[in-house]
Amino acid sequence: MRVFLCAVTVLVMFQMSFAQKRPVLDIMLNNYKYPFAEHTIEFSSQGQTLKMEYMDVHPQHPNGKVITLLHGKNFNGAYWKTTIDALISEGYRVIVPDQIGFGKSSKEVNYQYSFQQLAANTKRVLDELKIKKTFLLGHSMGGMLATRFTLMYPQTVEKLILENPIGLEDWKVVAPYTSIDENYQKELKATYASAKQYQLDSYYDNKWKPAYDEWVYLLTGWVKDPQYATVAMVNAKTTDMCFTQPVVYEFKNIQVPTLLIIGTRDRTAIGKADVKDKAVRDRMGQYQLLGKATQKEIPGAELVELEGVGHMPHIETFERFIKPLKTFLKK
Repeated sequence: MRVFLCAVTVLVMFQMSFAQKRPVLDIMLNNYKYPFAEHTIEFSSQGQTLKMEYMDVHPQHPNGKVITLLHGKNFNGAYWKTTIDALISEGYRVIVPDQIGFGKSSKEVNYQYSFQQLAANTKRVLDELKIKKTFLLGHSMGGMLATRFTLMYPQTVEKLILENPIGLEDWKVVAPYTSIDENYQKELKATYASAKQYQLDSYYDNKWKPAYDEWVYLLTGWVKDPQYATVAMVNAKTTDMCFTQPVVYEFKNIQVPTLLIIGTRDRTAIGKADVKDKAVRDRMGQYQLLGKATQKEIPGAELVELEGVGHMPHIETFERFIKPLKTFLKK
């Protein structure tokens, strides 16, 4: 047993060392290449000139349909690569924006981050590309954004797909409020090791694969950049956005065909670590229950439950994720 533990420790240290030897990322990810060509739209918002990066991937044999993919809070458009490959092989044109504050898009400290604003920014991208109809897939925070976008622009969304969205419950009714300043201080202390441990515990049930390292690197590769404090403040503000702007009360208003793809092992819930009552804490983020409850709220929604899968179905178990997605899109 001691030999085994030593071997595991050496492996973890080697992986951390390897990750730490990779280049420090600047806060705009200029020195990181995305899997497909990057495009930029520039526009004015809240009195500021912003740049919003996106991928626009065309299939060799178009089927005339478009799907837009919305990333989660701890991610950017790059983690959709395998999903993009699968969708373009089916003839879909795929649009993948980095939201303002994330990835390669502008990161403004003096910006009011709201799901309404991010939805309006996303609509700007689609309008720029003259896309009038799209399927919409949102993962994690992207699920909250996709919900808000659908409520704001129902005529644009043909079908809605929510992959382990956060916001299926209102955390602020049970968890204490953590201020932006407090979250900012937490973000300043982020490291590769702390981010990996969080993902290991929360996303992957303590079963790590080397392929997961890329997403930790993209999340923390810029912590040594001189401008990292900007990222830390943006992260704190977008955490506040997720905590204080629930969409759970409006699921009943969605009027487009909707599919929920839910990894039932997921236990993600913002603020859970700050809840002192263990019984209350243990009730938060119970996706095996939240998926069913949300299906009942969204008129006519379909639910695909992936047993034994956590917060990242399209990364952790891609084939189980993509099969129901393809089936739903073709209906």
